[in-house]
Amino acid sequence: MKYCQFNGCTNKVEKGAYCLDHVVTRRSKKRKDIYHHENKSFYVTDAWQDVRADVYERENGKCQRCHKFVFGRTAHCHHIIPIKKNPTLKLDVNNIMLVCPKCHAIVENEEKTKKVFASYFKINPPLSK
Repeated sequence: MKYCQFNGCTNKVEKGAYCLDHVVTRRSKKRKDIYHHENKSFYVTDAWQDVRADVYERENGKCQRCHKFVFGRTAHCHHIIPIKKNPTLKLDVNNIMLVCPKCHAIVENEEKTKKVFASYFKINPPLSK
């Protein structure tokens, strides 16, 4: 027999690392998935892989939010206007931004509506005479 590995517990256990009092508290919580996976079949297509490569090259491998270098699985391509709202923009490189996983969670949970070409159509105030 050995002692329970829970910090400060003096109970003894025959099998496992934790006593019956602490085995429940050690279970992992279910993580809410923030990404929309109903489009999972789309993300394995050659067309998506090509667009993803173009976006990565356009951004020189840097997160557009925090400017950290990302590669491999840490390079997430985020749809500015979600596929749910406008499926016609799912392969538009101007609707996709490269982000790191930390920034992706932040950007995904933002509630503001985004415009794809907002920076191109800035309205300048009229010149005063």
